[in-house]
Amino acid sequence: MNDREKEIIRTVIDGDSEAFSELVHAHQARVRLACLVRLGHLEEANDAAQEVFVKAFKALGQFKGDAAFLTWILRIADNHCRDLLRTRSRRRTESLDALLAEKGDAFEGLLSRSGSLDDSRAYTPQDLELLGRLFAALPEEDRDILALREVEEMSYEDIAEKLHCSLDAVKGRLKRARQTLTDKCGKFFQTMTPPP
Repeated sequence: MNDREKEIIRTVIDGDSEAFSELVHAHQARVRLACLVRLGHLEEANDAAQEVFVKAFKALGQFKGDAAFLTWILRIADNHCRDLLRTRSRRRTESLDALLAEKGDAFEGLLSRSGSLDDSRAYTPQDLELLGRLFAALPEEDRDILALREVEEMSYEDIAEKLHCSLDAVKGRLKRARQTLTDKCGKFFQTMTPPP
């Protein structure tokens, strides 16, 4: 964690709640993307991201600084989205093949652009909605492992610890999830780095 973030956190804990807005501004795009990948719809992701920052603000006194603030808040986002998914009324999910058939032209436009998944500011709201729908159409296991690695940028070791599995299992699951996307979406996801 950088010195500026430490200073902001101390300032907020000391009673200057306005200073928290700097942390929100610095990390809102990544938190929103993490929520979008989990929830699949931009409006829900925007609402969830706001709720995540409220939770983080309320829990800031418990933040120990052992990890980066971004790592901490992305874990809050992950847990919050999991809670939302558990309590959400059952909703019909799209099949990946049907989504690609319906929105193939839109994906074609995304394929031709540069940009990375970790910077949601590089995408329009329509692009983000499409990405969310794509991730929502994936099997939950694939969506989870990709979110942990590609959005939250967790190490393979940390993913293994979080999922209570071996490092080889993490690499295998990532390989299968990436292959699903590669098979279906082609070069759009070729920017993802394969496991070592």
